[in-house]
Amino acid sequence: MNGEFVAAMEDVLELYAEPDDPKRPRVNFDECSVELHKDARPPEPAGPGRPARVDYEYERNGTANLFVVVDPTAGRRHVTVTERRTKADFARQMKALCDDLYPDADRVRVVLDNLNTHTPGALYETFEPAEARRLAAKLEFHYTPKHASWLNMAELELSVLARQCLNRRIPDAAALMAEVAAWQAARNRDRVKIEWCFKIADARKKLRRVYPQQTPAAVH
Repeated sequence: MNGEFVAAMEDVLELYAEPDDPKRPRVNFDECSVELHKDARPPEPAGPGRPARVDYEYERNGTANLFVVVDPTAGRRHVTVTERRTKADFARQMKALCDDLYPDADRVRVVLDNLNTHTPGALYETFEPAEARRLAAKLEFHYTPKHASWLNMAELELSVLARQCLNRRIPDAAALMAEVAAWQAARNRDRVKIEWCFKIADARKKLRRVYPQQTPAAVH
């Protein structure tokens, strides 16, 4: 198990260390669920000598899913709100990644986790064979090891999104879309980048315990 963990980790770290190549962009992909909460009672606006009042009680109003694509070196991110996160939803995200976000790329290298929906097979279950093959040929998946989601820079972006945008009462999917779109536009306008500093050499030194122990060669 440790060997598989190390191999996947070093694959991702090696990808992060490569120089930028516009024809072969590196992006990070992740997703999360968001609970929607609406007010149990209408808020009362502020009046003369009285502040606005919002009841602390709320009603659950279902959930929504967020897909996020991050280009950390370009300072660009794209967030999509969906009802679900099925294989078909994932496949449609990969199609948009290829055709809308990076239409001129020869290959798009995607760092993502090991969810059972995140597979090339999802493309074939969603699209006609020729279309699925076209997309699969343009995509190159690099999976983070299990229990090591910290290696995915999209998780960092989702953490920022949660703190800056989602830490409030959002009543429905339409409001969520509007909030996320405003946040995304501001981050992209400012070209906020992610500088990844953890290298393979750091991993071999600081995470030595996860590396398989070498057995001394037998002496004959």
